[in-house]
Amino acid sequence: MPDNYDDIKHLTRPQYDDLHPMSMHDRAAQFSPFAALVGYDDAVSETARLTDSKAELTEDEMFELNANLNCLLDSLDEQPQISVTYFVPDEKKSGGKYVEKVGVVRIYDSYANELVFKDGVRIAVADMARLDFTEELQ
Repeated sequence: MPDNYDDIKHLTRPQYDDLHPMSMHDRAAQFSPFAALVGYDDAVSETARLTDSKAELTEDEMFELNANLNCLLDSLDEQPQISVTYFVPDEKKSGGKYVEKVGVVRIYDSYANELVFKDGVRIAVADMARLDFTEELQ
């Protein structure tokens, strides 16, 4: 039985002058993944990110915090190094996280009720959960 394509089997594929072979990079781009929903992955990871709620201090914790804060305010001239654990609210969702800052307080801003550290960081007293001295006072 004769083959229907015997007359064209020996021919090479046609070459066109105005078409150039596609580069490997362009060919690979045809098969790259496609994100149908732009930003969906970011939204899912933002939803999955956990935040802490701001804890209410017990009466004993508040007493200790106030005592240490008063001691700090009395000894600002000595520039003691302190460690403060405070709450930072999350910018995108409810809740936040607790952060620890170690440093030397420059001044207490009584108008804003904030501690101002030598490096410019400002921490509101209302956001503080703990205040400790990292070195002994004289």
